[in-house]
Amino acid sequence: MADTILNFEKPIAELEKKIQELEEYSKSNNIDVNDEIDLLTKKLQDTMRGTYEALSPWERVQLARHPKRPYSMDYIQAIFEDFIELHGDRRFRDDAAIVGGFARFDGLAVMVIGTQKGREMKENVFRNFGWPSPEGYRKALRLMKIADKARVPIITFVDTPGAYPGVASEERHIAEAIAVNMRDMFALEVPVISVVIGEGGSGGAIGIGVGNRVLIMENAYYSVITPEGCAAILWKNRSYAEQAAQALCLTAVDLVRLKIADEVIPEPLGGAHKDHAEAAAAVKKVLQAHLNELSGLSVSELLDQRYQKFRQIAEFTEKEEEPGDDE
Repeated sequence: MADTILNFEKPIAELEKKIQELEEYSKSNNIDVNDEIDLLTKKLQDTMRGTYEALSPWERVQLARHPKRPYSMDYIQAIFEDFIELHGDRRFRDDAAIVGGFARFDGLAVMVIGTQKGREMKENVFRNFGWPSPEGYRKALRLMKIADKARVPIITFVDTPGAYPGVASEERHIAEAIAVNMRDMFALEVPVISVVIGEGGSGGAIGIGVGNRVLIMENAYYSVITPEGCAAILWKNRSYAEQAAQALCLTAVDLVRLKIADEVIPEPLGGAHKDHAEAAAAVKKVLQAHLNELSGLSVSELLDQRYQKFRQIAEFTEKEEEPGDDE
């Protein structure tokens, strides 16, 4: 796969190229240019830090969609052991856009479920570009109910632009499938942790995202609609996606502030795609902490905590007008 360089990363890419050229020149000509390389390396680190610490919402959306970003199966393989994938919704077919099965997490049996994209065109077609169909959500719910009977915690990974909106999907009742998942996930008697690792697109995300804890990667986003879709509705032009991303308050920091997400999981400098192992280690550490907390709750406490968490979303208090406000 060719390197993907986003617009805001071009100054970084240029510095990396210069450092590489100097290293090759030094090696081929047996000339010591370590001082120059050190200066450029320091400049590179400062540029990276300044760039990635000041990303706009739209730039974070672009990072969330980076084709080299770790996907659900990458995290499953890095964090869990003895993963056994289960297939099919037992009604229509198997949906490769959602994967799931039993695994072990630090020796503890868990059910892990996630939306899955592909990296190459053939795999993307197989995974339907990460757009789950009704049978994907029905498969996910089937696995959750198995986990509930087995009394094992459920961990979900969310990375989808949304549920598949095609005619066939509508014919098989995609909205009903998502609604049933949301309803039935509130009744699960085991701990449920959901992690937004990339894109968290609308109902496509929440269809497996009703958890006692909702965690989000630093450069992931979670929104009622994609910035492009929002721009097309509000401004009648998708080119306003950057303004839409700002208005949607979809970044990890915004979501924690609004009490939609519970914690931001830090990423390697430059994004999770820069170091899959470091990103997976960060996810594992946060999962361990939250799973330990939830494991100490009773069934009634788990149910009440999950219900109250989602009841408080979108609760706002209007500021009372003070004398002189309308002057």
